[in-house]
Amino acid sequence: MKRKLKKIFWWEAAGAVASAALFILTLFNRDWIEVLFGVEPDGGSGSMEWAVVVVLAALTLLSVAAVSREWHRSVIREVT
Repeated sequence: MKRKLKKIFWWEAAGAVASAALFILTLFNRDWIEVLFGVEPDGGSGSMEWAVVVVLAALTLLSVAAVSREWHRSVIREVT
């Protein structure tokens, strides 16, 4: 019994991994944003970085939910 997963599953999984990696990077090293883009939109207060952490955490959770939904759809298709 081999599962046939749609391409969307793999795109969602890649998005979940990427957002989780950026979330962890931003959580532990918030300066990468300022180094990469060369700007300090929050004037050095760190509020922008914390907003990015929150957005990436939400994006990771949504991506994981989408991957889980697609995985379960694959299992249901296989059983029926």
